[in-house]
Order: sequence, then structure tokens, then C-alpha cells
Amino acid sequence: MIVDAQSVKTTDLTKNSGYDGGKKISGIKRHMAVDINGLPQAILVTRANVSDRSGALAMLSLASQNLELVQHVMVDGGYTGNDFADQMKLILNAKTTVAKRNELHMFTVLPQRWIIERSWSWLDKCRRLWKNCERALNSSLQMVVLAFLKMFLKDTRQVLRLSSKLYSRTNSIGCQENCPSQ
Repeated sequence: MIVDAQSVKTTDLTKNSGYDGGKKISGIKRHMAVDINGLPQAILVTRANVSDRSGALAMLSLASQNLELVQHVMVDGGYTGNDFADQMKLILNAKTTVAKRNELHMFTVLPQRWIIERSWSWLDKCRRLWKNCERALNSSLQMVVLAFLKMFLKDTRQVLRLSSKLYSRTNSIGCQENCPSQ
């Protein structure tokens, strides 16, 4: 499992916004844990002034019953520290690995880290999620969930179309003795 956070700007209408001093963004922060396929396993939306570590621990403690089988968690440099690793061991009973950046500060693709970055880019394609316009944090969380559901339904529809084409092609060839439809 891979854990990361994303800071998002908010409009003037929102009540629950904070200031992320590291990224200099006034808004909210989305914390997300994804599996190896980039599918979300836990999501939490907080004010931007919540640290990555405390937001990730809160998110994983809320979803710990659904994450019992997780054995390994990969995080980036914002989650360093023995306290964080110890808390992760208590919450999930999982080993924590910190992905190190290149010392030369040049762009390199870190193994496995691109998976969560791909998930963030999926969310960035949704117009409602470029900037947070929701007044409540729960509404913002539900918009993230709806964006992932829309994406999954679109993929499922494409898989069903492909399987129906394959099924019609096999029926036109003719069914053999071991065909399950007889």
C-alpha cells in the first residue's frame, strides 16, 4: 500500500480551510492510501494545516478494519520519523518504508511511487476537484469518492463491451463439446 497527501486550493466560500506552509497553499489536504493498482483503500480530507503524518495516521486508524491484510506501507519523505513508523506498526501491524528522493534534486521516477501519483492525476482530470468549492470537508470527501466511482464504472463498461464482442465472436465460430453454454 502507498500513502500520500495532496494540498488543494479552495475558494472563498469554504469554511474549513487551512494553510499548508510547505506548499504555500491555503485550502484543504487530501490524504489517500492506494493499493498496487492505484485503487483507493482509504481517503481522508482535512484542513491544509494538518501535517501529512497526523492526517495519514488518522486516515489509517479510521480504515484499519478494512486494511487488516496490509503488510507493507510505502510513504515519501514527508512521513519520516520513528514515531510515525511505530504508530503505523500499532495501527496496521505493517512495515513502513520511506522512498528517498534523489540527492542531486534531479527528476527520477521512484519505483512504486508513481502509482499514487497516477491516482492523483486521475482525480485532477475531474473538473470539480481542481479546486475545492465545497463548504464542508465531508462534501469534498464524497466528491473524491464519486470521481473514483465514475472512473470505475467507465472502465467496467469498456470491459463489458469487449467481453460481449469476444462472446459474439466465439458463438459465430461455433461451440465445441466443452462449451459451458450447452
